[in-house]
Amino acid sequence: MDNFKRVQEINSKLNIDAVLISNGNNMRYISGFAGETGYVYISGNRHAVITDFRYTYQAEAEAEGYEIVTIGSGGYEEAIGNLIKSDNVKRLGFESEDMLFSDYEKLKNALDFAELVPIKDEITRLRRIKTPKELERIRIAESIGDKVFSEILNFIKPGVTELEVAARIEYLLKLYGGEKTSFPAIVASGVNSSMPHAVPTSKKIEKGDFVTMDFGCVYEGYCSDMTRTIVVGKATDKQKEIYNIVLEAQLAALDTLRAGLKGKDVDKVARDIIYNAGYEGCFGHGLGHSVGLFIHENPRLSATEEDIIEAGMVETVEPGIYIRGFGGVRIEDLVEVTENGIVNYTHSDKSLIEL
Repeated sequence: MDNFKRVQEINSKLNIDAVLISNGNNMRYISGFAGETGYVYISGNRHAVITDFRYTYQAEAEAEGYEIVTIGSGGYEEAIGNLIKSDNVKRLGFESEDMLFSDYEKLKNALDFAELVPIKDEITRLRRIKTPKELERIRIAESIGDKVFSEILNFIKPGVTELEVAARIEYLLKLYGGEKTSFPAIVASGVNSSMPHAVPTSKKIEKGDFVTMDFGCVYEGYCSDMTRTIVVGKATDKQKEIYNIVLEAQLAALDTLRAGLKGKDVDKVARDIIYNAGYEGCFGHGLGHSVGLFIHENPRLSATEEDIIEAGMVETVEPGIYIRGFGGVRIEDLVEVTENGIVNYTHSDKSLIEL
């Protein structure tokens, strides 16, 4: 079924005449238009991309079969108003979890002849289960990350800074086919590795450091995500202990994950291993998240996630242990969920690498 027809079904279910899609990833998913500015409009009678002159040609090329509306001096409010007046729309849905309040206020004042109806994440939820084509794009994106990890090991040595490693990773991701990074690369060494989302600094890598690298790229719109932690020099017994506990937790979660489980059920498997090993309070984030057109999607693998994980979803599995003043370990794979288990898209070595 064409994606705009799926949106029309949502309109009917919610008793709205049309919907205005503002989330950029949803716009691309529904229409194909990947421009940075605009809206997608879908009613029972028509489907259109509304954008400005900078993106008109792009919209015409990408949004096949869509009416393209280029705004004039009256801006988006006038263009949307003219569209829904001609379409006799009385109830217009909008993505209340994505639209800025200032944009909502402008629309509300300009469209006082129509009711604006919040639809929360109804459109976003359409993206949860990936098609075979989407899965293939994510798989390719992750394979680029595997190539980069293999090569970056030859670059890391004492004296090289975190910023230099991060820059090299981002360069290689693009060199091997990524359109862009799916998020700024995380490179954290030594005590900095105790921060799960550390920002790379000018700190020089030293012998004995943990080095955690978390990175991904975008391939044909779809994201990848992986993390590996290594040691520069010989690992201490404490480093080996922490690493092996995290690896045990990750392998157990990977072995458990399948369609039909709640996200919190999978999280608990890894969390129990880490907590029972004496590191309660050292794993403060969720086990994982969905990945697609956006790097952090739902449902998640977390201690509070009640949603069921379904076949065709793509999830990260990334337990960690983080010890203030010492360092930390995270190991992350990207997997496709199936009825019977997972297909792991990440193939980089997970044994403790000592450079």
